[in-house]
Amino acid sequence: MDSYTKLAKKTIEEFVKNKKIIQAPKDLPAKMLKNKAGVFVTIHKAGDLRGCIGTFLPTKKNIAEEIIANAISSAIRDPRFDPVTKDELKDLEISVDVLSVPEAIDDSEKLDPKKYGVIIETEDGRSGLLLPAIEGVSTIADQITIAADKADIDPLKEKYYLFRFTVERHK
Repeated sequence: MDSYTKLAKKTIEEFVKNKKIIQAPKDLPAKMLKNKAGVFVTIHKAGDLRGCIGTFLPTKKNIAEEIIANAISSAIRDPRFDPVTKDELKDLEISVDVLSVPEAIDDSEKLDPKKYGVIIETEDGRSGLLLPAIEGVSTIADQITIAADKADIDPLKEKYYLFRFTVERHK
């Protein structure tokens, strides 16, 4: 477990046990304290998704604070799941994805579900995001369909824009 996942794990444990939001430790790698990026925190339990929340652009002053905010949201605010309980903490597997800046693309063939995440966005502001290298997602069509479904976008009937990004995945 590296500094990114340790911070996410410590954040989740402290919040679930004591309802406290930790401060970013000063001894984290400089990259986490100086750089800004979008971050997703994903929680699995026994191999099943248990929570996944993130930001595709930075909203905090550094990556560490982005991890802290999104770790809490992933644990207690993912609308697909009940909040994580104290009893579950020992069984959680946590990963942290640090996103590159999204890049607009004009052709879906420039996607690769193993390498790039995708954002699909409409003119009215609805958007859906799918991280790269998700088990069971092997085609560009699957990737676009899943991201579009998340935002209630019908890619066959609506005009949309595509963006791709890479991630630095920490497990």
